[in-house]
Amino acid sequence: WLLPYDVHGAHHLPRHGAVLVLMNHINFIDVVIPGLFLPRDVVMLSKIENFRTPLLGFFVRAHGSLPVRRGEADLRAIRACVQALRQGKVLVIAPEGTRSGDGKLRQAHDGMALIASQVDVPVVPMVSYGHECFRANIRQLRPTPLHVRIGPPFRFVRREVWRRSDLHAMTEAAMYRMAALLPPEYRGAYADESRAPTGYIVPCSSEGLV
Repeated sequence: WLLPYDVHGAHHLPRHGAVLVLMNHINFIDVVIPGLFLPRDVVMLSKIENFRTPLLGFFVRAHGSLPVRRGEADLRAIRACVQALRQGKVLVIAPEGTRSGDGKLRQAHDGMALIASQVDVPVVPMVSYGHECFRANIRQLRPTPLHVRIGPPFRFVRREVWRRSDLHAMTEAAMYRMAALLPPEYRGAYADESRAPTGYIVPCSSEGLV
């Protein structure tokens, strides 16, 4: 009862094959969201410091998380992500790279686009909000409603040569898709939809969806 939740759009999730799920990152609760609402086992990224903590390290390893070094281009983590997708797994990435705390979208990093440029898979935007108040509410034993919204899948256009500007535009286009699933007060850096790049996203077939 401390974390009542509602989910809209679960039917957009592919029930088989590789898929890249993009989610926003508010606080520690985000770690459990994919396991609760995705109908398949997932692979997630976790900062490398978590693997060095005894209890938390056991948890992230048990859930098949991949270590990543924040604040730098971690090519090893990127290669591991590409491999996971080529093996047909569900990969969950938070493009913002760090917690927002207040629930508002922050400027995203381009690592997700670098991964997506190397493997052609459906991309599913998934956002959550409301649990930014969890810490304050739990002190008073008040419930914190959690809202999860999952959008239609899409694919990135394919190119023979990817420039850095292309990767950034891919990231921005995807983030605006995520922002569209959020109430206006949570859209943060992606509040102005008119700035969304065009020509980088194409619709994805609904075949094989839940």
